[in-house]
Amino acid sequence: MGRGKIAIRRIENRTTRQVTFSKRRAGLFKKTHELSVLCDAQIALIVFSSNGKLFEYCSQATCSMDQIIRRYQIAIGNPIPDQNMNDPEELERLLRIMRKDTDELQLSLQRYTAEDLSTFQLRDLDEIENRLQTSLNRVRARKSEVLQQQVENLRRKEKMLEDENEQIYHLIKEQQMAMEEQQQVAAAMMMQKRRSEEEEMRIRRPGDHHQQQQHQQQHHHHHHHGVEDEAVVCMEGDDGDHGDAFGFSNPHIIHPHLQLQLHPHEPNSVLQLGGPLPPPPPPFLHPYRLQPFQPNLHSSTTYATP
Repeated sequence: MGRGKIAIRRIENRTTRQVTFSKRRAGLFKKTHELSVLCDAQIALIVFSSNGKLFEYCSQATCSMDQIIRRYQIAIGNPIPDQNMNDPEELERLLRIMRKDTDELQLSLQRYTAEDLSTFQLRDLDEIENRLQTSLNRVRARKSEVLQQQVENLRRKEKMLEDENEQIYHLIKEQQMAMEEQQQVAAAMMMQKRRSEEEEMRIRRPGDHHQQQQHQQQHHHHHHHGVEDEAVVCMEGDDGDHGDAFGFSNPHIIHPHLQLQLHPHEPNSVLQLGGPLPPPPPPFLHPYRLQPFQPNLHSSTTYATP
């Protein structure tokens, strides 16, 4: 869609008019310079702003503005006469013009400042009021434009801050989720490691117990290996019963420290170092019990008390 045409008319807003003048003047001077360079033309440009400020442009450095103006006057057949600045009448005329302009400016200033209104008639006062009202309307319109621009700028800034806040929120949320996932993974790994250790200990525990029992049996066998032969005692008495030398009526009584077993059916029953032995009978079935002291295996007799 093409750009719409801008209506060419006077800009009522003074500030906007000055800004437009500055931009268009710069563009005009740029185009004038390009035309002078490209086409080797001598161009003189004179511009007066609405405030009476002069702007001029001369195309060539070797050619001044006065030379171009004189050339223009000669070309149209109306040369500029030389003025004698030493003429008193001419100086008086210029002075009167300047005084008149100064009085008009002071009067305009008084109308806007309302310092002295005693000399003004009703028509003058109405005119001043209208001008002031117009100026006030322009000021209010410009004030509304500035406020609207500030509100729009603040809204854009608010929108940008909301977008940044949203991005930061999502970033923090993602980081928290990543940290939670890492913690869950670490907790799962620790739990898996603990379960593995418990499983390994559960597997190794029966074997360690069996090894410990074997070690105790080997140590016990090594400790009593030197006295095995001396521990053989004849258990046969006068009446043919076994176990009388120890005071036992039952030949299957087991010494709790030596793990000895009596064999009554053999001709020469002896005390032997045994492995796993059968459990002893209940105490009330036997009139004898062993004393709770460590026997001396080097001795040739063993004592028992009723």
